[in-house]
Amino acid sequence: MGSRLRVFLAPEQDKTLFNLRTADVPQKVKDRAEVIRLSANGWYVEKIAAHFNWTAQTVREVLHKWQKLGMEGLWEKPGRGGKPRWAEADIVFLEECLEKEPRTYNSVQLAQKLEQERSIKLSPDWLRQVLKKRG
Repeated sequence: MGSRLRVFLAPEQDKTLFNLRTADVPQKVKDRAEVIRLSANGWYVEKIAAHFNWTAQTVREVLHKWQKLGMEGLWEKPGRGGKPRWAEADIVFLEECLEKEPRTYNSVQLAQKLEQERSIKLSPDWLRQVLKKRG
């Protein structure tokens, strides 16, 4: 077992973390808040990890982030994840092509047109999803 890592909460902090359970926030944030509350209630890191089916290291990272950043440490940093390879103007271009040109396109042909005209490489499946979301 590792060294004892425990956080202590003021009553208002505990109440704020408790209220996150019903707030409109990502599930990861709710889980992290619960990890902090369990630690403040005396649970060991290993017991919290078993409760959430996480590794003990993940629980320690959450607790260290809380000690360093407070509430801000519960959320993901902005800029995480993959960045879109296309811009809104690229999709508008395709929509204009669909409206102006008399022919019809399938998603494979649209992906080829986007690559030839704009040097944007998107898979036909992804392009179909993007266009479908836009209506």
